[in-house]
Amino acid sequence: MAILTASHMASAFGILGNIVSFFVYLAPLSTFYRIYKKKSTEGFQSTPYAVALFSAMLLLYHGFLKTNGLMIITINTIGCAVEVTYLLVFMIYATREAKIYTTKLLIMFNVGAFGLIALCTFLFSKGHQRVTIVGWICAVFSVSVFAAPLSIMMYRLVIKTKSVEYMPFAFSFFLTLCAIIWFLYGFFIKDYYIEIPNILGFAFGIAQMALYIVYKYAKKQISPQVKLQDLGTVINLVMLI
Repeated sequence: MAILTASHMASAFGILGNIVSFFVYLAPLSTFYRIYKKKSTEGFQSTPYAVALFSAMLLLYHGFLKTNGLMIITINTIGCAVEVTYLLVFMIYATREAKIYTTKLLIMFNVGAFGLIALCTFLFSKGHQRVTIVGWICAVFSVSVFAAPLSIMMYRLVIKTKSVEYMPFAFSFFLTLCAIIWFLYGFFIKDYYIEIPNILGFAFGIAQMALYIVYKYAKKQISPQVKLQDLGTVINLVMLI
């Protein structure tokens, strides 16, 4: 009878995490199909996709530094390719001002900030120390960009409007599922930098589902100050992290 080891469990959850995360990366397809059909980016912003690309680049770098980072490398290579595709489509149909803003954003974060992190960690650290530094950078960045949009979404989309229209239960469920899977992967490979952000992801996912249950049958009070594009931007950012 075969005995399941920590390595076997890590591989299983890593593969499962790759599958679930792949579909999460594809979540904004409807947004970009709309952009393509209308030949306009309308009120949508490029920030969520630039941030998601930066996050995937950091995690990809972390994966290459680790001795057992194949699963991290796989999903974040796919993530980088998907985000670059989204940004290319956005740039094709964006206004001149939006193109300039997006270009500046990419140069500042995806070239400048990432290049600085890679250069400094390469020159001033080595071995396990380098893995530790990059791991903490990934964890802190993931937590910061994860907590902010989710907090905004739960306040602006649900509590303030008393409506769950823009926070589907399926979204919250798969967000929670994704966090659980990657937490277990991090647990079995003993990677705290993967575990920590996903503990937060699990907590926010549970909170979202609880809010959904509370406000599902509440009388809707959609505020005129809450714009549909703004809500969509928050949702896309959360789904891509």
